[in-house]
Amino acid sequence: MKTKAVLELADVKAIAAAAEAEALKNQWAVTIAIVDDGGHLLWLQRLDGAPALSSHIAPAKAHTAALGRKESKAYEEVINQGRTSFLSAPAVQGLLEGGVPVMKDGQCIGAVGVSGVKSSEDAQIAKAGIAAIGL
Repeated sequence: MKTKAVLELADVKAIAAAAEAEALKNQWAVTIAIVDDGGHLLWLQRLDGAPALSSHIAPAKAHTAALGRKESKAYEEVINQGRTSFLSAPAVQGLLEGGVPVMKDGQCIGAVGVSGVKSSEDAQIAKAGIAAIGL
């Protein structure tokens, strides 16, 4: 049996604070979602001015990154390269860049999803949040 790290509330708060700081530094109005390794929502934060739809998209991106154990951008690229049948995969949503898994010792322990600006900027915010816990 293996032992695996888990995100604790202190980790989630640190990720959220760093992601918020990155967004505010760039004057980006976004929603930040953090999930556990099963894609279950641990944190949702909609900054002032963020589109209402972003509160649905950010958790979906995080969910996809956690379950797939890779950035949601990978799925967007698969679809953009013509494999549209992937859209029928069960329980997969948020197939846009901006969902980033939180990896520790080769294991996915959660994910961060961001929505509200360009997808590459969403990913930048998510990565800044994850960096706050040294991963």
